[in-house]
Amino acid sequence: MKSAPTPSVVFAILISAALSSGAPSAETAMQSQQPQPASSGAYTLHVDADEVVLNCTVLDNKGELVNDLTRSNFQVFEDKIRQTVLSIQHQDTPVSIGLLVDNSGSMNSKRAAVASAALDLVKASNPQDETFVINFTDQAYLDQDFTSDLQKLQRGLSHISLSGGTALYDTVVTAADKMERTATRPRKALIIISDGDDNSSKLTLGDAIHRVQDMQGPIIYSIGLLFGGDKSRHAKRDLQQLSSETGGIAFFPGSLKDIDSVAAEVARDIRSQYAIAYHSPRAFNGGYHTVKVEARAQGHLKLTVYTRSGYFSKQSSSRNAKTNSK
Repeated sequence: MKSAPTPSVVFAILISAALSSGAPSAETAMQSQQPQPASSGAYTLHVDADEVVLNCTVLDNKGELVNDLTRSNFQVFEDKIRQTVLSIQHQDTPVSIGLLVDNSGSMNSKRAAVASAALDLVKASNPQDETFVINFTDQAYLDQDFTSDLQKLQRGLSHISLSGGTALYDTVVTAADKMERTATRPRKALIIISDGDDNSSKLTLGDAIHRVQDMQGPIIYSIGLLFGGDKSRHAKRDLQQLSSETGGIAFFPGSLKDIDSVAAEVARDIRSQYAIAYHSPRAFNGGYHTVKVEARAQGHLKLTVYTRSGYFSKQSSSRNAKTNSK
């Protein structure tokens, strides 16, 4: 059985609190200007009340990253109505990253390769990123809080129990809540590495997606280790939906040998995002607002833009946090 360190025990208490309380109020708007580190070292965000910022990854028809686009190449639609793009940034700004690693028994033969790939992903990321590590079974354990220290992250990834069930949805919600409370970087990402279905959560998949969207929460990248006898349509659907609804991408490597290349691709994607800002005339109207971003550029064939599928306006976010589980 796992002998959890003190931070893990504290985090288990936070999980219970998060699941028994309502979702925290979400801000509809996000930063509109380039974040700058304050004198204390933390990053400050400049916010307009009715402004929405979408972090977007753009891939071409070959699945390669596209890094040469300008504001005129993008079209943004909110509730199917075209919006005016105010600004676009394409810079490698620091990210707060959460590594959520499945620690259930079925991961026994995969865990060493996963830990190595996760550490390589951090090494390939921006040196100013901050990362925490959650190892989860039917409970989530914060085995390393936010840090940029590779040795500490390596120790966090080495805390292995390999027993119990899989509480993926609960873990996503609690990790997103931690991001909302303590992350200091201008962008946020959760990276899930798992090989099976959720069989232990109190929350549903819809609850997890809703809470992340309600928080204006992090982009979710998923790495599903579903090859061989572990292949599961249900698990694949869950990981794809968690990623697509929040603006991330789900990856399904063909074997353990492919995990390193997938981890490197996730790191590149995170560092190559566009931040697109626009004013929303409906930011305080209440309800959920769908978002779609399209890109076209000479010299490129079909371009695919990955971004979150929508957001809950400030007026309605706290009121509706418990009601939408679709």
